[in-house]
Amino acid sequence: MKLVRIGDAKPYAAAKHFDITTLRLQGFDASDARNFWVGLSHILPGGGAEMDGTPLEKVYVVVAGEVTVITEQGETVLKPLDSCHLAPNERRAVANRTNLPASMLVVMPYPPKA
Repeated sequence: MKLVRIGDAKPYAAAKHFDITTLRLQGFDASDARNFWVGLSHILPGGGAEMDGTPLEKVYVVVAGEVTVITEQGETVLKPLDSCHLAPNERRAVANRTNLPASMLVVMPYPPKA
């Protein structure tokens, strides 16, 4: 077992994100997870991620606050313990449209090796 205490979690840079603090909980340099990694995003009011897509599927799980997920098909508000799956290449934006911070788990597979 590889334990990562929240106080020991390391930040990582997430492209096209703004007013978000991201922490690596598992995977990459945090643990030996082989098939996926887990991050925790703290999103300030007005913060979010620009519309973008990647070839990797992802799962979002809101743990505090509210996060609006916008896709080309529409948008939905995720509240605590709501989750969504985004398919590979599905474009999405993320927004915190409230006056309170929000926190969200992000679960993704590793990118293919070059």
